[in-house]
Formats: sequence, structure tokens, C-alpha cells
Amino acid sequence: MSGFGGVLPWARRTLVEKDQILTSEEFSAILGICQIVPGPNIVNLAVCIGSRFGGARGAIAAVLGLTLGPISIVMLLALLYEHFKYLELVKGVLRGISAVGVGLIASTGFKMLRDEFKYPAMLLVVLVTIAAASYFHLALGWVVLIASPLAMVLAWKKAQQL
Repeated sequence: MSGFGGVLPWARRTLVEKDQILTSEEFSAILGICQIVPGPNIVNLAVCIGSRFGGARGAIAAVLGLTLGPISIVMLLALLYEHFKYLELVKGVLRGISAVGVGLIASTGFKMLRDEFKYPAMLLVVLVTIAAASYFHLALGWVVLIASPLAMVLAWKKAQQL
């Protein structure tokens, strides 16, 4: 519930920094896999981590624990919004919440990018990904097809050094 509306930063903070269940590199690797499969990244992450530590039951528990509370609150907020959406105060609150969400996601991205400075060659994958998505405006599938071979070669070389 503490990560309502922006769970990924809270998940990383809890799993990597606070409880140290995963290393930063493990979290990034699992998240990378979760981003290319269909569905919300955080739900995919819950399935992966839940199943890693508790099998199928762990995956189900992780997803239910992640979604039941927020879904209940969203339903309540939707009812309230439908009733009060015309108020300027409500519009202002929603703009502020959006800014906080963007900040949380950016913060998590920068923390994950710090890990790549440990193996600077991997920054090439980041640059290729940014160029393919931002400059060339390629769809996600094309970005993955272009960046994945480079990422796999560099990850293999990185693993050889460890």
C-alpha cells in the first residue's frame, strides 16, 4: 500500500535496499525480463519474485498482496472522482500526484543506471536503447530486437570477468 500508484520504486527500495532480498543487479535483470513479457511490469515482477521464493503459491500470494488493496482503493477513488471531478481542488491534486509519480520513476531509473557504471560497456546498451526509442521512434519490439544481442554479448563478457 505504501507504493500505491508507483510501486516499482518502492519495490526496488524494499527488495534491494531495505530487506536486501535481491542484489541491485538481480533486481535489474529480473525487471528486464519482466518488461518484455506482456502485462504490467510490477505484476510480472511479483510473479517472478514470488515464484522464486515460494513457488506457485508464492507467485499467487505476491500478486494478490500487491493488487488487492490498491484495486479496492482505486474503485473507491473512482466513485469519489465521479462525484467530485468538477472541483479545481481535485484537478490540482491529480496534477500534483502525476508529478510525484514521474519523480519516483525517474529516481528508480537513475539508481538502476548507477549499477551500469560498474561495467561501463553496458552503458552502450542504454545509449542504443535511448537512440532507438527516442531518436528513431522505433516500437518496443524493434528496440528489444536491436538492443538485446548487444546486451547479451556484454552481459556474457561481464559474467566472464566475475
